[in-house]
Amino acid sequence: MADYRENFKFWTTSPIFDEETKAELLAIKDEKEIEDRFYKDLEFGTGGARGIMGAGTNRMNKYNIRKITAGFAIHLLSKFGDDAKKKGVAIAFDSRNNSKEFAKEAALTFCAYGIPTYLYTIISATPLLSFTVRYLDCVGGVVVTASHNTKEYNGYKAYDETGCQLYPTQADEVIAEVEKVNLSDVKTISEDEAVNAGLLKYIGNNILKEFTECVKKEAHEISQSAKDALKVVYTPLHGAGNVPVRTVLKELGYKNVSVVKEQELPDGNFPTVTSPNPGDESALKLAMEQAEKEGADIVVGSDPDSDRIGMAARGKDGKFEFYSGNQICAMLIDYVLMRRKDRLKENSALITTVVTSEFGSDIAKKYGLHVDTVLTGFKFIGELMTRYKKEGTYKFEFGYEESNGCLVGDYARDKDSVVAIMLMCEMAAYNKAKGRTIVDVLADLYKEYGYYLDHLDSFTLPGKDGAEKIKAINAKLRVIGTGLDSDITEMKDYSKGIDNLPPSDVLKFFYKDGSWMAIRPSGTEPKIKVYYCIHNDDKVSAEKSLRYRQLTIQSIIDHI
Repeated sequence: MADYRENFKFWTTSPIFDEETKAELLAIKDEKEIEDRFYKDLEFGTGGARGIMGAGTNRMNKYNIRKITAGFAIHLLSKFGDDAKKKGVAIAFDSRNNSKEFAKEAALTFCAYGIPTYLYTIISATPLLSFTVRYLDCVGGVVVTASHNTKEYNGYKAYDETGCQLYPTQADEVIAEVEKVNLSDVKTISEDEAVNAGLLKYIGNNILKEFTECVKKEAHEISQSAKDALKVVYTPLHGAGNVPVRTVLKELGYKNVSVVKEQELPDGNFPTVTSPNPGDESALKLAMEQAEKEGADIVVGSDPDSDRIGMAARGKDGKFEFYSGNQICAMLIDYVLMRRKDRLKENSALITTVVTSEFGSDIAKKYGLHVDTVLTGFKFIGELMTRYKKEGTYKFEFGYEESNGCLVGDYARDKDSVVAIMLMCEMAAYNKAKGRTIVDVLADLYKEYGYYLDHLDSFTLPGKDGAEKIKAINAKLRVIGTGLDSDITEMKDYSKGIDNLPPSDVLKFFYKDGSWMAIRPSGTEPKIKVYYCIHNDDKVSAEKSLRYRQLTIQSIIDHI
């Protein structure tokens, strides 16, 4: 890649770029800021291309959207030939700033390459896009979103013909095409031209109805009186979950569902939260305060593109408990498999990831399920789901990852907060009718399976210097290996492509007591993430182990 200063000069002088873009760049006085914007191109990670919005090669903007889309279009034409021009692609967008505009830029670029495009006119959930690709039999899809990231970010998730985010080998093929694309040569077409040529077609609420019908098929029989007795507070965190989640709950007969008004309407500035991540307790603060006032039983939330979930529940003492993704999914696995135990097959399977707690897996194994473990990112779960079906090996029952995402059902190939929230409410209503709270449910599972303490620490290291430090941290840990702690019995280095998985920059350390710790760079943010899974007899002992292991890692990071 050219020197960052050369890229800066090109963006500030070429007629390709509009005056607004040039003015934004020329106003920058900080050399480090210029370097960060231009020292590299946006990369595909676990969630596609994602970055801070703004001008530059390392930013999300309309020019990079066009370039990525041109490369994706060329890939699809090469792979599918005339079918790409017959079947087309689907595009959706969430509530983030510029998402609608970026989605239209992507659509018009596909159309310029002769690929028909179905473009949503309403903000839409990521799982709805996955469903739409399959429903319309498209050759690919795109959703413009940065999921749970802060307001400065946006992103581009690319999907294959199965409705699954691009697998690494597929992403590599697209990246190879993107790298060949010169911005000066990207084809363009106007919206009127695209519509008149029959290339641009708009999608409204029609497919959303089909999607919600599929979600409702995953519900279980439960009495209306049980539903009537449950009080729920829901927050869409200014995002796309508002309509589908409330529609499903209403149509299934949940009458006592209130919404956090301050967070109900779409707003890409996310003014009520630091980060619109339902997996962070602070994001559900307003919802829990409302639940306290209304005497609600549970609080549920979804992120801006409605694929992640959050939950808090009231115990018998009246206090609300907030739950992690591992805890929520463990409870859901137990509930769903208990309700379906008479129809589970000998080849029923659960899919999880290398950085997800064994809590849910242990529960699934008790019900006789086969458990597969894949790399981080729901695309790996979706790809294996497709393989199950194609090869006829296993029947998918449940897929989940620690980052507050899961899927029940075969209608999509991505995590879905809509089905998860539906089942969370059902689980709460079912247990309330038996005199039990969600707090009781988790406590009983701990009694049976032992206490699991799962924790995630994220260290933000922005810019070029940060990226180099992240590499240095993992390099040092690889050298130290099992010498990191006398209680460590094994280190797995997934960069070597072990356990029949593609290579991935993940290190996992296993302890004598059966616990583990994993370290990986984020695929979507300038962060290094440290995951802890501690399995112990009690909470106090587990927390003591966690503190010791956190100090060990902190010392490594501080001395790089």
